[in-house]
Amino acid sequence: MLNISHNKLNKKVDLSSYKSARKVFHKRHYKHFNRFLLAFAFTVIVIMFLPWTQNINSRGNVTTLTPDQRPQTIQSPIPGRIEKWFVKEGDRVKKGDTILFISEIKNEYFDPNLVNRTGQQIKAKEASVSSYGSKVNALNNQIGALRNERKLKLQQAENKLMQSKLKVKSDSIDFEAVKIDLKIAERQIGAIQNLYDEGLKSLTELEEKRSKFQEKQAKLISQENKFLASKNEVINAQIELNRIGAEYIDKISKAESDKFTAQSNGFDAEAQVTKLESDFTNYEIRNDLYYIKAPQDGFINKAIKGGIGETFKEGEQLVGIMPANYDLAVEMFVDPIDLPLVHIGENVRVQFDGWPAIVFSGWPNISYGTYGAKVVAIENFISPNGKFRILLAPDENDHEWPEAIRVGSGAMTIALLEDVPIWFELWRKLNGFPPNYYQPVNSGDSKSDKK
Repeated sequence: MLNISHNKLNKKVDLSSYKSARKVFHKRHYKHFNRFLLAFAFTVIVIMFLPWTQNINSRGNVTTLTPDQRPQTIQSPIPGRIEKWFVKEGDRVKKGDTILFISEIKNEYFDPNLVNRTGQQIKAKEASVSSYGSKVNALNNQIGALRNERKLKLQQAENKLMQSKLKVKSDSIDFEAVKIDLKIAERQIGAIQNLYDEGLKSLTELEEKRSKFQEKQAKLISQENKFLASKNEVINAQIELNRIGAEYIDKISKAESDKFTAQSNGFDAEAQVTKLESDFTNYEIRNDLYYIKAPQDGFINKAIKGGIGETFKEGEQLVGIMPANYDLAVEMFVDPIDLPLVHIGENVRVQFDGWPAIVFSGWPNISYGTYGAKVVAIENFISPNGKFRILLAPDENDHEWPEAIRVGSGAMTIALLEDVPIWFELWRKLNGFPPNYYQPVNSGDSKSDKK
């Protein structure tokens, strides 16, 4: 049959004598086969010109539209030890419900009366602040009294100085008057002496004038002593005036120094009161933190830390919770080369895991079991998997998503792009070209409505 041998069997055996050969090699079969090939070629040519919607296929996961609706873990801001559980896994909780109770493991917080004793310390320090305030007021009164006393003392010293100066003037006048009297007595002695020499006056009268002259000299010396003593009193009054000023400056300065010390101690006591009040508030809040409460309505997913007596650090995860109310969304991941093709508001078809579907990615209108979605957010930084994350929300104009979908389940997404002929899409695939780059007519809407 393969004509390998030189003994050609087809020339020796007539195949047309066999019934099966006559049915196979009948010319009528060639005619039908040619018609079939012609119809198939025509059909393929027609199909090549049918419209095809370019798309980007990607795997994704069901998530929630806003971050506060996504599954979360509850942590304790303080370290502690688990004492009692109030829920079990799967329970529904409301916001503020107690999940578990913990106890303290730090020795500085072991005292059960720590809050009350801190309050007593605050009262004691407040009394200290009040005492310092009273002391400051007393010192202010003392300073005021010293200033008034200094004013009166200075006035008294100034009056004494003025009296001393007036006395100096009086003594100087008396001293000048004695000088004049002495000169008069000296002229009288000379006149009496001349008259005595001429025999007109007696010796008794001459000696009397001499005696008066001696008295005037003695009086002059006495008056000069009084005058000098008055000058000394002026100097002493000035010294007393300066001494009073210096004495009261020292007293007032000391009182002001005591006042500033009391004020400083009062400010320090106020700072301690503020710190104690802060500690008091922190201790009260810390006591409330012993009860781990639900941050929102939801379901208890998993107890990450279980048992009784187990210790944990601050910020360590204790229990997982799933919010009860949430808006479903899908996150899809696209390659960097496809990111410029996706815009806010673009239409996307979504197939959820577990829901039967017949998908024609290029003909979304005849696909079955897919649901409409729109692009609501595009991540600006690449994800750890080397792709860009895109968030999809349900399309309000399409069928509602199934109610039984749970957050975290898988999904397949088909982002709808340009409508092109099938031949162009095949040519693009064979050459490895990306889909056509285009910009939507409106920034918030897709280029065309694709269902």
